[in-house]
Amino acid sequence: MESKQGKILIVDDNEDLLKAAKMYLKRHFAQVDIEKSPEAIPGLMANESYDVILLDMNFTKDVSSGSEGYYWLEKILQIDPSAVVVLITAYGDVQMAVKAIKAGATDFVLKPWENEKLLATLYSSMRLRETRDEVEHLRQKNQEINVSINERFSDIIGQSQAMQRIFQTIERVARTDANVLILGENGTGKELIARAIHRHSSRGRESFVSVDLGSITETLFESELFGHKKGAFTDAREDRPGRFELANNGTLFLDEIGNLSMPLQAKLLSALQNRKVSRVGSNKEVPIDLRLVCATNMPLYDMVKENRFRQDLLYRINTIEIEIPPLRERLEDIPLLASHFLKQYAGRYEKQVSKISEAAMVRMHKHPWPGNIRELQHAIERAVILCAGSVLQPEDFNFTASVTRDNDQPVNLDQFNLEEVEKLLIRKVLKKFNGNITQAASELGLTRSSLYRRLEKHGL
Repeated sequence: MESKQGKILIVDDNEDLLKAAKMYLKRHFAQVDIEKSPEAIPGLMANESYDVILLDMNFTKDVSSGSEGYYWLEKILQIDPSAVVVLITAYGDVQMAVKAIKAGATDFVLKPWENEKLLATLYSSMRLRETRDEVEHLRQKNQEINVSINERFSDIIGQSQAMQRIFQTIERVARTDANVLILGENGTGKELIARAIHRHSSRGRESFVSVDLGSITETLFESELFGHKKGAFTDAREDRPGRFELANNGTLFLDEIGNLSMPLQAKLLSALQNRKVSRVGSNKEVPIDLRLVCATNMPLYDMVKENRFRQDLLYRINTIEIEIPPLRERLEDIPLLASHFLKQYAGRYEKQVSKISEAAMVRMHKHPWPGNIRELQHAIERAVILCAGSVLQPEDFNFTASVTRDNDQPVNLDQFNLEEVEKLLIRKVLKKFNGNITQAASELGLTRSSLYRRLEKHGL
């Protein structure tokens, strides 16, 4: 048996007619609502989306002119311009029908009606509604496609002057094969910039290979980057290409390059200069042709002066530099970013949260965002999960954990809970060691992997 479809609303001051119509039509449609008073129409439409509204033209205030019907027809179309309205009257004539159609009605039926004819009219009107919905869906989809096409960097969100300058630099740099060094604090989106450079380059159809140098141990560095032969060491159970080979003809993104020790910097420099790599356990050299993009949150120029980073390696990787400003220096991007994350997480968690209150937005602009966009993203996700209404309020955020913008000022730890103390301590130790994960982990008495998990947890 075919399932019934369609939602019908009938508005008429004749109670007997309403009952008879509902009894007949509910056998053919999924939902049939009836209403005596036209004043209830706005409330009904606010709670339900009807496929067809069957509207009487003449109520008790005005028996035959149809003016009330025209009035409520106009109100319905103001609420929903795509609404399908069929007008009914016992005093119909051609002139009234023409006027109703011109006013936006879909069709016109006379009382008393023939059931089969009424049913045919409603089915026809319902198909019109479906067609209108399909057209609107296609229009919106086409609009989204056009917006996506017109946006140069749709996955990087920012309208501030600082971000516009970065977009311009990406456009100019991407077409070349120049090595790029991306500088910026944790959480500013350095990998997104690297991917945008790759996507807009002549290598855009080839591989983009990302390597987190901060998570690779010194013993596995060569194996991960240059590959290994079967039996080269205990766990080498098969031949395996390294990241350089995998990125051949494409782009190799080396994140956290400032964390490399001096010996590993020498090995990386040798591979970049020779444009060849040898797998561990093999003497055979494999030629490489790739575009190199590196990133760090560490002060490489200061590290060169302190003999902690090779100057020749710095010259090799920074043909072009792109510095991403922290979020606190581009506050005008917060509403755009917050709206993006709100839509993303409201959909993921199936929450009816659609807005951020002005009060919450003011607080967001005052927050220092030490974890930058990553911290903002996590804050919005948490707020969406905790929000009980449809609008995010300041209490949905953990703003009480905010630290002063000047991280060098003393902070009263009594105002923080244990989680916040841990976050503050990690931030200060990272600052002490200029973001060096290995040294920070040692100072905190943690393994590197444990510190990484805490950085992710706290959005640092």
